[in-house]
Amino acid sequence: MNYKSIQQLKPRAFKRRFGVRRKTFKKMVKILKEFQSINKKNQSGSKPLLMIEEKILVTLEYWREYRTYFHIATSWGVSESTICRIVHRIESELMQSGMFRLPGKKALFQGGLSQPEVVVMDVTETPIERPKRKQQEFYSGNKKHHTLKSQLIINQETGEIICTFFGKGRCHDFALFKASGVHFHPEIQGFHDSGYQGINQYHSNSYTPKKKPKKRELSTLEKDYNRVLAKARIGIEHVNRRLKIFKIFGDTYRNRRRRYGLRCNLLAAIYNYELNLAVPKCQPSTIT
Repeated sequence: MNYKSIQQLKPRAFKRRFGVRRKTFKKMVKILKEFQSINKKNQSGSKPLLMIEEKILVTLEYWREYRTYFHIATSWGVSESTICRIVHRIESELMQSGMFRLPGKKALFQGGLSQPEVVVMDVTETPIERPKRKQQEFYSGNKKHHTLKSQLIINQETGEIICTFFGKGRCHDFALFKASGVHFHPEIQGFHDSGYQGINQYHSNSYTPKKKPKKRELSTLEKDYNRVLAKARIGIEHVNRRLKIFKIFGDTYRNRRRRYGLRCNLLAAIYNYELNLAVPKCQPSTIT
């Protein structure tokens, strides 16, 4: 495999192969070339086996397919340790460049024209291999598996990911929200699932589904309310699906957990960048 053969791919095939558009790939190449030229160190040594374009493709391939370093190394004709170093370096440099960053939780409380009107919050889980220590902390009763949890908050109008937070599989969704330190501006409407019962104590403009009481059925009005709320929240499920196109996020995570947050934030920021390339945007929904 080489860069020349990949250039022959059509845009749709390139997106399927690496998970990002060709425009995004070219932007990543430009950013890293500028970043490396500024932070270049005077070091002598042999010529790199792969040029910068190929290194980025290796990283994208690792995220997209999540094959082992060994299998990717055999495809590119380099050693397994070389692929490992390339992936870690590209990830770190993309994050340090500052181009692929999320707005952050400050955007939810600072007010102003840039403040979202409606936000949706949800938690998605990524299975992991059974830990050697403290297994109970990572065991998710919902998934019946050891997992890592990722809390996403998106702008309901644009679908943009605003901020993320991560926790262990045993942590309840509402407990993860309290640990994240997120505060919503009073004017922001929040749509959440049943895992966030009690969030009204922290943000009065939040909406959660009506739970079925014991020995009683939900009324027709309550069922209609839950249906409208579910329809308004569906956007974040689409975001979760878009992120899990990258198998490193959707399949069983095999790497060390300390790098999980960096990779998820980076993929979320790349998703936001591609979202801004798209012209059509959905209209906001409100509940009164």
